[in-house]
Amino acid sequence: MSNKVKVKTHRATKKRLRITKRGKVMSNKKAGASHLLSHKSRKRKRRLKTSTVLPHGAPAVKNIRKLLPNG
Repeated sequence: MSNKVKVKTHRATKKRLRITKRGKVMSNKKAGASHLLSHKSRKRKRRLKTSTVLPHGAPAVKNIRKLLPNG
């Protein structure tokens, strides 16, 4: 019986990012949307709500895929 090491997901990354079915990396939340909202415009707050797709060529994407081996 071979003792292969189990591939584990980096839990902190899983809470912040997700990989779409097409393999793109999406961030769940943008910075600056949790407090001090009274002086920010409606448009700005609306933009902060949406999730973003990281560009395919971004250097972080390669590392994120290693941290999330199971999607």
